[in-house]
Amino acid sequence: DNGIGMSHDELIANLGTIARSGTRAFIDSLASKDGVAGNELIGQFGVGFYAAFMVADEVEMVSRRAGSDQSWCWRSDGGGSFTIEPAAEDAIAGGGSRVTLTLKEDAADYADPATIERIIRTYSANVPVPIVLNAGGEKGERRLGEGGALWRRPQAEIEAEEYTEFYRLVGGQFDEPAVTLHYRAEGRHEYSVLLFVPTMKPFDLFDPARSGRIRLYVRRVFITDDADILPGWLRFVRGVVDSEDLPLNISREMLQTNPILESITAAITKRLLGELEKLAENDAEKYLTLWATFGSVLKEGLYEDPDRRDALFALARFKTTAGDDLRSLKDYVADLKDNQTSIYFLLADTEAAAAASPHLEGFRSRGLEVLLLTDPVDAFWVTTALGYDGKPFQSVTQGAADLDKFPRLDGSEESAEKPKSEVAALAAFVRQTLGDKVADVRLSTRLADSPVCLVAADFGPDRQLEKLLQQQKGGMASAPVLEINPDHALTTALVARLTAAGEDKGEIEDAAWLLYGQARILDGDAPDDPADFGRRLGRLMVSGLGGEGG
Repeated sequence: DNGIGMSHDELIANLGTIARSGTRAFIDSLASKDGVAGNELIGQFGVGFYAAFMVADEVEMVSRRAGSDQSWCWRSDGGGSFTIEPAAEDAIAGGGSRVTLTLKEDAADYADPATIERIIRTYSANVPVPIVLNAGGEKGERRLGEGGALWRRPQAEIEAEEYTEFYRLVGGQFDEPAVTLHYRAEGRHEYSVLLFVPTMKPFDLFDPARSGRIRLYVRRVFITDDADILPGWLRFVRGVVDSEDLPLNISREMLQTNPILESITAAITKRLLGELEKLAENDAEKYLTLWATFGSVLKEGLYEDPDRRDALFALARFKTTAGDDLRSLKDYVADLKDNQTSIYFLLADTEAAAAASPHLEGFRSRGLEVLLLTDPVDAFWVTTALGYDGKPFQSVTQGAADLDKFPRLDGSEESAEKPKSEVAALAAFVRQTLGDKVADVRLSTRLADSPVCLVAADFGPDRQLEKLLQQQKGGMASAPVLEINPDHALTTALVARLTAAGEDKGEIEDAAWLLYGQARILDGDAPDDPADFGRRLGRLMVSGLGGEGG
C-alpha cells in the first residue's frame, strides 16, 4: 500500500491493541479539525486486521511513515505478543506499508492467483483505490480493480455495451437486459442504484426460496447478495444497490429489520414499477414480451402486496374471451356492457381448458368479456382483491349467473315460461337422486350449448381455488351446485321420459348420475366412480338401441 504509512508508535498503537482502530482515530481527528466526516473510509472497527491470523501462522508488516527516513517491521504469530524492530532503509520506498502473510498449510490456496482474483473481483473490485495483483513470473502485474464503480459514474459516460457487460457479470445472465434502471438518490438517504430486468427467465426464477439476486454495497464495499432489497415478486431483477448510510459491519439479522433498508426498498420498488409502466406505454410490444416472461411472478405481488396492488394492476395483462391479444384491466373496464357492474373471470389450469369451459357459453352468447386466468397464483389474488376501478371481480364458476339482464347477441330469448314446472320437477328429481353429492340442482342461465355444469356455492372458494387447496392441504371438497340447461335437447328428452316413467324411474336415475359425471368431466375431473359411470352409461346405450338392459 502506497499510503501515508505508520511510524514506530503508530504501529504499536494501531496493531498492538485489538479493537483499537487507527482509521476511527483518523476520522475523529479530521472531524475535530475541519468538521469533515470520514464516511468514505473503511476499517473503522479495529478487528479486521486480526482476521489474517485465521489463515496465517505469522503476519509481518513493514511500514514507513511519509516524510520519515526510518522503516519499521511489526511481526506477530497471533499468540498475544508482537515484536517491532527497525527495517532496512530500502524496505519501503517513499511511504506506505507492506503486509506479508505466512500462510497455514490448509490455507495455501489463498496464494493462488485465481483465488485472489476471484475474491478481489467479488468483494473489492469497486473500492475507490486500484488493486494490482503481482502473480510473478511471466504473468507479471495485473489490475483487478479500477478504483471506481460503474454505478457511480454519470449515465452519459457509460456505453450500452458497458451496461450489458456489467449486467452479465452481476446477474450471471447471458442475454441482453430488457430494462436498465440507473440513478442516484439523495435526500434523507443517499444511495446509488443500477438494476436490470432480464430478457430471459433466470434459471432459479421459481426456486422455492424466492431469493433476490441484488448485490448490496455500502460505500462501494460488497456486503451481501442475499439481502431482501426487493420483494419476492421482483426476484428476477438483477443489479446493485450501494448505500451511503448503512454501517459496514451490518449483520444479516440487522438487515432484516433495518429501517434505512426498508425505506430504500420501498423507494426502489416504486421507481422500478414506474419504469415498467413507462415501458408499457412507450413500447407496448417490448413490454408484452417482458410480461409473457415475468407476468406470472409479478402477479404474486397482487396477492402479497396490497399496498402496491393498484400499481401492479396497471402493469397486468390478461388473456380474455375478447380475442387473442392480451388486455389490460383498463381496456376491460372501458368496454363494459350496459348494466355490467362486475369484472368476470374464469380460473383454469390451461388456456385450452379455460377456452373450452361450458361456464363461458352464456357469457359468450351475450358478448360479455371474461378474463381467462391460468396461473396458480391467480386463484389467490383474485379472491383477496376488492376489485378494479370500483368494479368487483366475479367468478363465472361461482354463484348464480345473473345474465338475464344482458340480451343475447343473436337476438334470441330464453324460454318465456322458464322455469317450467316439468323442468323444475326434473331438477328436483336429480337433486333427490344425487343426495349429498351436490349442494343443489338448479336451472342455468350461464349454459348455451352444454347440458350441465358444476359451480361453486355463492359463498366459499371458487371451484379452481378449492381444487388447489385440496392438492396442497388435502381434506374434503364442499359439495358443488349442479346447473342444468333448460333449453338443451337432452333436458327436453329427460323431462318427457320422467313424465311418462310412472313408477319405474331407473333409467332417469341412471341419467341423473350420468349428468353429474358429465359435469365433472367438463370441469376437468373424472367421475367419482368411473366403474359405476360406465355401467350406467352401458345400460342407457343398450336401452336406447332397443336391447334389454343389464
